[in-house]
Amino acid sequence: MELKSKSGDPVRQRTACLVVGVYERRRLSDAARAVDAASDGYLSRLLRRGDLQGQVGQTLLLPEVPGVRADRVLLVGFGRERELGERSYRKAVAEAARALDSAGAGEAMLYLAELPVRGRDLAWRVASAAETLETALYRFDAFKSDPQPPRRRRPLRHATLAVPRRADLRRAQPAVTLGQAAGRGANLARDLGNTPANVCTPAYLGEQAEALAGRLDAVEAEVLGPEAIAEQGMAALRAVADGAEAPPRLVVLRYRGADAAQPPLALVGKGITFDSGGISIKPAEGMDEMKYDMAGAAAVLGTVQAAAEAGLALNLVAVVPAAENMPDGRATRPGDIIGSRDGQRIEVLNTDAEGRLVLADALSYARDLQPAEVIDMATLTGAAIIGLGHHRHAVMGNAPGLLRDLLQAGDRAGDPGWELPLDEAYDEQLRSPFADVANIGGRPAGTITAGCFLQRFAHGLRWVHLDIAGTAWQSGERKGATGRPVPLLTHFLAGRAGWSP
Repeated sequence: MELKSKSGDPVRQRTACLVVGVYERRRLSDAARAVDAASDGYLSRLLRRGDLQGQVGQTLLLPEVPGVRADRVLLVGFGRERELGERSYRKAVAEAARALDSAGAGEAMLYLAELPVRGRDLAWRVASAAETLETALYRFDAFKSDPQPPRRRRPLRHATLAVPRRADLRRAQPAVTLGQAAGRGANLARDLGNTPANVCTPAYLGEQAEALAGRLDAVEAEVLGPEAIAEQGMAALRAVADGAEAPPRLVVLRYRGADAAQPPLALVGKGITFDSGGISIKPAEGMDEMKYDMAGAAAVLGTVQAAAEAGLALNLVAVVPAAENMPDGRATRPGDIIGSRDGQRIEVLNTDAEGRLVLADALSYARDLQPAEVIDMATLTGAAIIGLGHHRHAVMGNAPGLLRDLLQAGDRAGDPGWELPLDEAYDEQLRSPFADVANIGGRPAGTITAGCFLQRFAHGLRWVHLDIAGTAWQSGERKGATGRPVPLLTHFLAGRAGWSP
């Protein structure tokens, strides 16, 4: 979708559809009042008649409104004016996008960034609207034999986000760029997550990384195959992949948006393209959703794309350990003791706790790249879902400042996390009588003990771990990848790059 910002009188805009906000109790936004005045009270009469109550996300499409140059006017409900918050704002913008797309508007001018959202400025409103417009119309039908797009002649392809004053454009256009980049990055992560595991193999992830580098000038890709992985001493990654026909990959992406002397920020994403549980096999119910166990890797690729498209002034390196976790005669067994790249020996008590094993080697590899900070992300533990549900990522690490900045970025992006502790007391659950560390610590505090395991391999790094097991995809009728935590990471990186609209 082509997005831009503009200022101007809504009554004078020549557009296929003008979008204005309406509150409950028949209250009009500034742009809606201007349209109402130009149309001799047409909108007010409709509201008094009860055609629209102004509840969040309600829409009403009006053709040929008197006194305005737009072909149509779309009214969008935003609830009670003084109670308008972030979620309601995004929901209303999403419903506006769907109404425009269904109506075949083709293009539209939206006067929604003028609406006051509690605690958020104009740049936030513009960036959030841009991101929502990109993600609200997402569809994934690449594997249907006869994809049936909605029956419309003109899908929404062009949108203009109006701002109150011409002086606001200096802040608005960078916000459009950032929001759109975050949305497009999230959609890439969704595409990768939704692709079935018989297609999205470790090799496929490598190919997608190379394709990403081919599209973006500032991005380079390197893909290590089984021999190079063995030469790197990545015994933990190899142990997870041993039971699979598909060989592993280590995918490395570099984005250079700043001087080469500036240390990079590292992103590490778990890339288990299918997780059967290995010998510790999972129950059959819901196992189809284990294609989403590479959501951390998908988020890494989506974030690199977002950073490059936004032109963020920083350097990034992304490391993705990719493998399938399958059971066969060569698979790692419960009770086996395996090595790791940094020399620690691991007793594998449960082969379904494989994500932390591949991340251990990836963190060791990332350390050699001398990053300023490291963030890893993984669909790591079901315990994260028990503790936080499907709303917040579990966040933990050894760098308080980095933790704080990530959590603040998540709040700003509408992609929130929640900090969990990493006390030494939890680390005791990982003791092994036979090796340096066990790969599980029992049922109590399972998300925290997984973080404690990773912390052993993040020594010497400013490091934070995101457990996205509860947030990376949805089940049920709306089944599919969410693209999270790409928005959180994009806003975080923008802050690190000194982005200021």
